[in-house]
Amino acid sequence: MASPGIEDGPDDPLAGHPRRLRPLTGELIAAVLGNRGYVVTPDSDGDLVGRWEDNLIWFLRLGAAGELLQIRTMVAPTFPIEQVPALYEFCNGWNHDQLWPKAFVHVDDSGRVRICGEVITDLECGVTPHQLDQLLDCGITAGCQLAAGVRQLPGGVVA
Repeated sequence: MASPGIEDGPDDPLAGHPRRLRPLTGELIAAVLGNRGYVVTPDSDGDLVGRWEDNLIWFLRLGAAGELLQIRTMVAPTFPIEQVPALYEFCNGWNHDQLWPKAFVHVDDSGRVRICGEVITDLECGVTPHQLDQLLDCGITAGCQLAAGVRQLPGGVVA
């Protein structure tokens, strides 16, 4: 990501000195993702979400002041409930061998199972746009790698 110019307008979340720490905001996340050409939209809760292939990736702000960045990937293939033990085994192996994202099994209300991944970073002290760009890129890339691994598992169905 090219460093934003110091002379950019005051309403631009990327404006200002490139080394100045800024609070984590939804506007900053959207601006950094938009600078890469990624399309994200707010969901019904106001959280940013985008689609990478068939997978959904959320960009959430958690914590009392919204200082925690969580990049959560919901992998597209779903599996029948009978495959939960095999999916736990996959996630345990993934979490042993990979640093990011943390993989886990999620069972929805209809009994379909999918694997999700998440990367969480504490940005209480702030973040520069360049740092945020690196964190977002890492979370997206790692989530897509998890999705590619899950696609290799037998029994998955993409709706």
